[in-house]
Amino acid sequence: MRLIAWVIRVLVFVLLLVLALANTQTTTLNFLAGYAWQAPLILIGLAFFVVGLLAGLLSALPAMFRLRMENGRLKRELRTARETPVVQPEPPLPPLI
Repeated sequence: MRLIAWVIRVLVFVLLLVLALANTQTTTLNFLAGYAWQAPLILIGLAFFVVGLLAGLLSALPAMFRLRMENGRLKRELRTARETPVVQPEPPLPPLI
């Protein structure tokens, strides 16, 4: 199974390398107010990939911190529940007739 995973990784790497080498022509990216950026197409694609990756990680931070705090709270509750002794309720007395 590990061999199959490594073969897939190598194939994806080779595919991305061929894609990068095929897209080396210079491209102009026009911004507002007349600004322009000239760079190879693969570099522009990589820049947008990195910006998207950072935006996704930044948007996941609040949920991650909330889950970490909840995990810590639940661990504390479990620790206190394990430390407290279990009180066995006494069975009810039979009715007196």
